[in-house]
Formats: sequence, structure tokens, C-alpha cells
Amino acid sequence: MKKWITLLFTVVLAFSLAACGSKSDNKSGSEASTTPESSTSAAPTTAPSAEPVKITVGATTPHAEILEHLKPALEKEGVILDIKEFTDYVQPNVQLNDKQLDANYFQHVPYLDEFNKEHNMNLVKVVGVHVEPMGIYSKKIKSLDELKDKAKVTIPNDATNGGRALLLLEKAGLLKLKDGVGINATVKDIVDNPKKLAITELEAAMLPRTLDEVAISVVNTNFALDAGLKPTKDALFIEDKDSPYVNILVAREDNKDSDAIQKLAKALNSEDTRKFIETQYEGALVPAF
Repeated sequence: MKKWITLLFTVVLAFSLAACGSKSDNKSGSEASTTPESSTSAAPTTAPSAEPVKITVGATTPHAEILEHLKPALEKEGVILDIKEFTDYVQPNVQLNDKQLDANYFQHVPYLDEFNKEHNMNLVKVVGVHVEPMGIYSKKIKSLDELKDKAKVTIPNDATNGGRALLLLEKAGLLKLKDGVGINATVKDIVDNPKKLAITELEAAMLPRTLDEVAISVVNTNFALDAGLKPTKDALFIEDKDSPYVNILVAREDNKDSDAIQKLAKALNSEDTRKFIETQYEGALVPAF
């Protein structure tokens, strides 16, 4: 009898322990299934902000000043603008092609087309921004009517700006070019030079420095501004405001559609940029958008 009682007690005890274990397991399982759900609902839903993107843009004056003005607005858009200034028209394109730059802003379409052709590159226009009217300057005369025979004249030596300068001299009535040569004009295309002007071609950046030595020089606005000249005041003759030589933002085929480049393009064509150009340069630069 004792044995049966002992056996019965053992069986009851075993069932009791099993029941407790099952209850404990169920509770743990329930807690395990609800804890992650509770944790998920309590977690913040805001996605982490994207890291700002840095782009390096090559520019000359006054393009660099315009880009500098855009820095704060672009930073709010997540674009950190690094501006690299140049004093020539070659390296900004070379370095962009070599991916040392992400974009550049200094040139017009005719120059870009000619550069691509000569250097076997495929740099592309992103957006047009402003026109810089080319002007005829002098430190020796106050009017082109004072220009003497055989006077010394300097113009840019690059293909597109050289032709552009000759067209401006023609428009000023100082010479005549062969019909139809347009922007591709060279000194060899001069068919009439009544004053027998002595024309010398030099690197565009050097032209303002020649003003102490020559009668007149045809200078790009950016280099005129660098030299402290005010185009609307100091130029003896200047291109019309409807000049076709719009200065453009340039990139490569592989990055022209990137988010950062497109944000820069949008900023360059903003109303804020228009007002800055009109106020800062007083007609020396003309918005083209």
C-alpha cells in the first residue's frame, strides 16, 4: 500500500511540475512575441538625414563670385560647394575632363564646342546663366574717333574669342571681314583695314596688362573686371545685351544629371541669382534666363 501511495504522489508531483513549466514557457513565449512589437512601436520613425554631397566647380571671375553667393542656399539643399578659381580658359576644361572637377562655369557654347573638337573631349552644357558683353578698352584715348592710323590693337588668341573680338571691331566700324566668316574669323579674314591697325593676338588673361602699351584692346568682361575696369563705364564700345555668347555651367556626360549638379543648375537660374547679377554688376553681366 505504501508503495502505491508513494508512486501516486510521484506521478502527481511530476504533472504539477510539468504544468508549471508549461505555464512559464507560455508566458515567456508571449512576452518574447510582444516585446519586439512594443519596442518597434516606440522607436522613432524619422529616417536619418542624407550626408551632404561635396562638388568642386572651376570658375574664373566673376563666375566664382556668383557661385560664392550661392553657397548658403546650396548647403541647405545638401550640396557643399567647393570653388576652385582659375585665371585661364584651358585648365578648367582639362581638369573637368580628368575628373579633378565636377563642373565648371566660365565659358560660352562656341568656345566649348571648339575646345571639345580640338581636344577630343565631350564636355556638355548643363544650363545657360549670363552674358558678359565683350568690350573695347583704352587708357590712351577717350573715343574710338581718336584712334590713329597704324594704332596697336590686342585681341584674344583663342579661336572663338578672337573671332568674336574681330566681329566687335567690325561692328565698331574699324575694319571689314570676309562675308560669312562669323565667329570663326581670323586676322587673315580682314578684307578692309582703313586705319591699317596693327593687330596682335594674345592670351585673353593678358589683355588688360597691354593697355599701357597699345591704343585699344578687346577684352572679355571677366578679365576686365579682374583689372578693375567697369564695362558699362570704361568700355569705348561694347557688345549689345542680346549677345549670343551666353556663359554656361558645364559638366561631363557621366555626371550632368546627378542630383548635386542639377541643384546647382537650378540655383544658378534662380530669381535670387538674377537679382544678385543685376545688382552686383550693374549691366556688366546680363542674366540669360
